Amino acid sequence: MSSEGFLKELQTIGEKLLLKLQRLPKADPVEIVSFCVVLLFIATVLLLMIIACSCCCYSCCGCDGRADQRRRKTQVRPATR
Repeated sequence: MSSEGFLKELQTIGEKLLLKLQRLPKADPVEIVSFCVVLLFIATVLLLMIIACSCCCYSCCGCDGRADQRRRKTQVRPATR
């Protein structure tokens, strides 16, 4: 997919979302609740991704001031007989 096609697709999705938001005050209660559930799901997934990435970065990059012992490489030498 080219970048122009991708941008066009994003614009189409954005327009559909805007149209949905504009029609939301006149919608049925079931539709309002289902839309809120979908938004809550998306927000939860994004929040969990941010938490996971920040925890991973915090432990892997040594942001806590300690060197990560798992990152240190050790050379394995063959046993001599």
